[in-house]
Amino acid sequence: MSASHFSKPLFATLLLFVALASHATEKFRVCADPLNPPYSSKKQDGYENKIAELFANKLGQEVEYYWFPQRIGFVRNTLKATVGDTEQFKCDVIIGIPAGFDFTATTDAYYHSTYVLLIAKGRGWDNITIPEQLRSLPLAKQDSLKIAMFDRGPGTAWLQQNGLLEQGVPYQTMTGDNENNTAMMIEKELQAGNIDMVILWGPMAGYIVAKNPDDYLILPMKSSLNMKFDYSMAMGVRYADKQRKAQLNELIHSNQAEIDSILKSYHVPLLAIPAKQKRKDDD
Repeated sequence: MSASHFSKPLFATLLLFVALASHATEKFRVCADPLNPPYSSKKQDGYENKIAELFANKLGQEVEYYWFPQRIGFVRNTLKATVGDTEQFKCDVIIGIPAGFDFTATTDAYYHSTYVLLIAKGRGWDNITIPEQLRSLPLAKQDSLKIAMFDRGPGTAWLQQNGLLEQGVPYQTMTGDNENNTAMMIEKELQAGNIDMVILWGPMAGYIVAKNPDDYLILPMKSSLNMKFDYSMAMGVRYADKQRKAQLNELIHSNQAEIDSILKSYHVPLLAIPAKQKRKDDD
């Protein structure tokens, strides 16, 4: 039967039904780490999981994950990898990636956070109100300090710049541990008393604080001309996937309040998103 046999309103309704049915069968396909709190986990209890769920619901889709540990080669093995000999990619979106990241096209930023100095209370450091106080402590007090430092990250550079490198307790950014990511490991080390404080990326610090809210002081690290602590985070897609990037940008801007609410529930320290990161021209 040709389209001419239908009335125009009925024909339009049928077309809409077909479009919606086709759309509903699509998946919101996410590349994610199966053990990376507070970002993502196979339990889907990280804030990136919640944001993915929010967006999928807005699109009338179901979230589908391709799980892979977030370490060197993550993008190559997820977003840019195909299934077997097919042209089907394993996943389409990385929910959390630095704005302007080199290995993917990135959306507009959806949050901006900073590294913080996270201090365990009750160990003689409760009077610290700004990180700079650490460099002016009496030498005997400095010598007793145990502050986590990482092989990569601005915290180690800050310790060196402030003459505190000898007080650093070294840790690796990528743990290689199948049971603990960096945030989980540092939380255990703080609770065990192996370290007193750590300069840590804000969302990770939020995860630790959420475990024992009354046990810690949180002091934001302030960026300077020589050292940057605050960064914008966006979503990553393949460079050729401009339609998906535009769709994600619209979802970000129309649901920013809900995104903020999710992030705040995970104790993520939020700063204002710089204007240059809020809306960018398409690549």
